[in-house]
Amino acid sequence: MIRLFRVYIPTSVLLLLVSEILFTFAIFAGAIAWQFEVIYLQLDDGWLQAAVATTTIIVGLYLSDCYERVRMPSQILLLQQFCLIIGVAFLVQAVVSYARLPIRMPRQAMLLGSLLCLIVLPLWRQFYGRLSLQVLGAERVLFAGTHPLQFKLAEYLDDRPEYAMRPCGFAVESESVASRCGSYKVLGTIANLDEILRSQVVDRIIVGIADQADPQVMAKMYELVTSGRHVDTVERVYEVLLGRVPLQRVRADQIFPLDQAGANFAMTAQNVYAWLVALIGVVLLAPVLLMVAIAVRLTSPGPVLFRQVRAGRNNVPFLLYKFRSMYVDAEKHTGAVWAQANDPRVTPIGKYLRQYRLDELPQLFNVLRGEMSIVGPRPERPEFIKMLSEQVPFFMQRLSVKPGITGWAQINYRYGNTIEDTAIKLEFDLFYIKNLSPQLDLLIMFHTIKTMLLTRGAY
Repeated sequence: MIRLFRVYIPTSVLLLLVSEILFTFAIFAGAIAWQFEVIYLQLDDGWLQAAVATTTIIVGLYLSDCYERVRMPSQILLLQQFCLIIGVAFLVQAVVSYARLPIRMPRQAMLLGSLLCLIVLPLWRQFYGRLSLQVLGAERVLFAGTHPLQFKLAEYLDDRPEYAMRPCGFAVESESVASRCGSYKVLGTIANLDEILRSQVVDRIIVGIADQADPQVMAKMYELVTSGRHVDTVERVYEVLLGRVPLQRVRADQIFPLDQAGANFAMTAQNVYAWLVALIGVVLLAPVLLMVAIAVRLTSPGPVLFRQVRAGRNNVPFLLYKFRSMYVDAEKHTGAVWAQANDPRVTPIGKYLRQYRLDELPQLFNVLRGEMSIVGPRPERPEFIKMLSEQVPFFMQRLSVKPGITGWAQINYRYGNTIEDTAIKLEFDLFYIKNLSPQLDLLIMFHTIKTMLLTRGAY
């Protein structure tokens, strides 16, 4: 795997992206050269035209989640997605042609290139899905211990072959707990680990001992760590692969940045670029802000802006601004409650504002005031802080940084309205805090555009 923007990306996915960019560009450039001559590519913006068509296709694949994994669950679904993406590419070319821009692809070249993409790219994906693991190799992973996270991780690896890590079985603490492994193969006990390693090809060992393990088992684990083999803890692998800090196994010292000086610098830098991004956003989005304000005012009685107290950094309260998406006095009879799907409190226009996150735009002014950042944990209401801190461990740690308009949890998980959802989103928030950096903020802002366009994670 390759670490980019403070997160780990499977090598197979990155190579797939690069290969499809090259294939798509070569197809469109070849289609232009076939219709005209190679010299057209150089003299009449042919390279640029091929690049624009390629960008449209690749962006479409990204928005369709085609780079979330190498193998698609359905080839028919993949073909349908390619048909939709190429259809959108034609619409983009129509707009470019209407605007008479020089980046417009010649019609016949666009038809030929699109047809070839529709044939070549799905076939390449099908072939690459089988080839990648053979070329990159799949590590055989032995799970030592039966902590619940071990099984969750094994299921995740089974479902995601692009990580090139294949579970080969479990070494259990004792024979009495072997039934926990379910359908997974039990290779023996940890006490007999040496025999297992001699009889099995094992490339990586992931250690996750269940609570109250026998001291002899723990001693065997320490011996394993010093043996020179590739050994990882389940907490570490879980965090790397899922981008979450597991609350089930986390200690207080594991949720703080390893480089505290670097974290302090990152927070200082964040204050600067978040303020600049917010200022640019207010200027560029001024017409949108005005139109939304008028729409809110005309469609339901009450103020345009909704003001609500939220908990900021270090639990300092501040007044958060949003476009009002609910009726006035929506919580008069219920008190403070989480939003729900098809919430009757939401106004007709508010439904669309929340769907496309337009109701969040006034928070740019909170960023300018220094109360929020562009990226950070979702600002929570004080009414929920006490209740959540009592039921979810380490919940208060998310208040160690400024809350954000968007965040790592928001782009990776749906809107949560239960304690279980809150715990999962906290795992993402703790990962963000631990890896706070401008690179990670940039990645989150980039993915936020996709989240908004696809209207994900909003009620």
